[in-house]
Amino acid sequence: MRAVFLGSLILLTILSVIAWRLQPTDSADGRVTLVWVSDDNPARREQIALFHALYPQYRVQLDPSNGGVEKVIVQSLGGVGPDLFDCYDGFQLSAYVRSGVAWDITEELPRLGVDINALWEPLRSYALYEGRIFGFGTNISADAIWYNKDIFDAEGVPYPKGPWKWDAFVKLAQRMTRRDASGRVIRFGFLCDWWNWLHFAYQWGGRIYTPDGTRCIVDSPENIAAVQFLHDLIYRYRVMPGPVEEAAMATQGGWGSGTITRFGAGKAAMALGGRWWLCTLRSYRNLRLGVAESPHARYRIFRAYGKATLINRYSPRRYEALRFLAYQASQAYNDLINRQADGIGPVARYAYTEAFLHNPAHPEEDQNHVWREAVAHSISDQVSPFVSGQVAMRILSRQLDLVKNNQKSPAEALRTAARQINAEIARTLEQDPVLRARYHALAGISSGAGRR
Repeated sequence: MRAVFLGSLILLTILSVIAWRLQPTDSADGRVTLVWVSDDNPARREQIALFHALYPQYRVQLDPSNGGVEKVIVQSLGGVGPDLFDCYDGFQLSAYVRSGVAWDITEELPRLGVDINALWEPLRSYALYEGRIFGFGTNISADAIWYNKDIFDAEGVPYPKGPWKWDAFVKLAQRMTRRDASGRVIRFGFLCDWWNWLHFAYQWGGRIYTPDGTRCIVDSPENIAAVQFLHDLIYRYRVMPGPVEEAAMATQGGWGSGTITRFGAGKAAMALGGRWWLCTLRSYRNLRLGVAESPHARYRIFRAYGKATLINRYSPRRYEALRFLAYQASQAYNDLINRQADGIGPVARYAYTEAFLHNPAHPEEDQNHVWREAVAHSISDQVSPFVSGQVAMRILSRQLDLVKNNQKSPAEALRTAARQINAEIARTLEQDPVLRARYHALAGISSGAGRR
């Protein structure tokens, strides 16, 4: 074990030296270079170009290859991390904060005139951790139902509209699914990414943790029912492809590939997705799109997701990087995000404009109010201070993959996930006396909260 640890340390040291040598230096023209770890959405180019126009003293270099949480943490702790990096959910935020690489800017951001309360309320949880500010919103989205107008017109079926329930949706999806003479599906009624299972769980009344975060309760009856419904869309109602069928539905690669390009290619009549899909779907000629509010279950709420941009605590350019967060708070940036349809801009008030509702370059997109209302009815993901969000999500993803592949029942998979996450909580408490004291205080105040 000692040899393995020593070897890992040597390897990380070598990689850190290599990364240090590859780091960009300041531009020859005197501009300060800021490295931004974000995804490779083509929309990033225009966002960076606008920043350059507004802040000509800086140069932002996009790095889409080091976006993993582990990479950001290891490189930042090694002194060779990016200046800016995107955080995609509350799970990741907890990992970045607990590792110490996210810079606490609670005092710094207001000095730039930036108000964290201007963000959409669900997006604040991507930048705020236990009352402290660690970033600013990049964009936000909440999913709705995309539908292909040409397919609906060919079938003579009226376009869907909300509010509506999932039982009505299932009947419509079954009607829109088409099979050949042998029974093989040639067009599915619905497409949905399994990573978005929380969209369903929240509507059934599910939670990941108890309110005080002391225990994982992902195996609750509400969560089991929600994941069972997602499973049923494949194996009972047969309106959504399973893993084998997805593999057979080949599409081009690159950013936005997968469910988005399958839907764009007409392989399904409807899909659950966000406004940011337009960054890819606009490239499909003659694709006539419609949008309807997502169906709901017990509660008419939706899952908010998006990104916040954080600053590396160890970056020597961290004060310069603050300017990029100020840029994200500006009307110029928000108007650009809204015009690009890269989700919705992070500052809520800029979505309540005529320019947001009607983009002259895309007059066919006349349902932007649906996206705005979806975010207005959305909630953010819950995190626990007693477990790494990165570890918890890895456990959940592994178990949900087994459900998707029909290798485990939802109940069995979620019981396993809850047991493993609670074991991680116990392990964290053994190693962290500060968190252990906080946990015991919470458990005492709530008279056993977190126990089932």
